[in-house]
Amino acid sequence: MENNQTVQANQSELQIPNLKSQTVVRHAVKEDCPRILELVKELAEYERAPQEVTVTLEHFTESGFGEKPVWWAFVAEMDGRVEGFALYYIRFSTWKGQRMYLEDFVVTEKLRGQGMGKKLFDQLVEEAKEKGLNGIVWQVLQWNEPAINFYKKYNASFDGEWFNCAIPISAD
Repeated sequence: MENNQTVQANQSELQIPNLKSQTVVRHAVKEDCPRILELVKELAEYERAPQEVTVTLEHFTESGFGEKPVWWAFVAEMDGRVEGFALYYIRFSTWKGQRMYLEDFVVTEKLRGQGMGKKLFDQLVEEAKEKGLNGIVWQVLQWNEPAINFYKKYNASFDGEWFNCAIPISAD
């Protein structure tokens, strides 16, 4: 009887879906833009700044898939639905040369901590290597401990010496 229970338990374990094996990471396509923008808004909510997302879907799509794209992205799908993305562009450092700038990196909240982010980030690292870039640069909020701990697994360095600066440019 004990052996039957062990076999049944092992068979049940085999039937439990594994998120890592279900996750498909691929280059984003134009049709992904509405879902990516939804995830951008989810990230903005998490970062306590939902009012800061002012880009339109049209501008977002044109900027990634128009005549002169300025960003590229990978998406992570589970069961055919985009549940995470990593959006980047190439920047130039006069000290380091060409580097990947990771603008946004997010996995929908309900799936965090299950390996999807690792698959996405690993793909970014591979992309940077393939493009001959000298590194990946990004920002993380000081209070976002889960993200900071994730990045520490990649031996990321954190620079507290610099301020972020921005100025808005209006069309007038």
